[in-house]
Amino acid sequence: MTTVVQVTCYQTRSLREAIVSDKRLPDYELEVSRQHTPGRNPGWAKLYGSDYTTRGSINIEWDLQTRTLLARIVNRSSGKPDEITGRFVKYLLARHRRNIRSIQICPEV
Repeated sequence: MTTVVQVTCYQTRSLREAIVSDKRLPDYELEVSRQHTPGRNPGWAKLYGSDYTTRGSINIEWDLQTRTLLARIVNRSSGKPDEITGRFVKYLLARHRRNIRSIQICPEV
């Protein structure tokens, strides 16, 4: 199952780079697995749950022109999308709430 989280921001600073470089990301049980082309538009990064009991991954991309972060959350087998989606949204609201204009969550089958 795939869930799409679209985050629209006020500033043009890359929210993807802010997430990847955040030292407090492990406090929310998330960790960066890989990233491609830091500092470039569009670049991407992949996050996982750091406790290894939460199944799924978060693929994030930043679009500079629309100031939008697009996160695709992919769950396989017995993974529940609510666990990793909840951690990610909790992190966004706790650490970047002043920069966020809107968050849309769209489940896809």
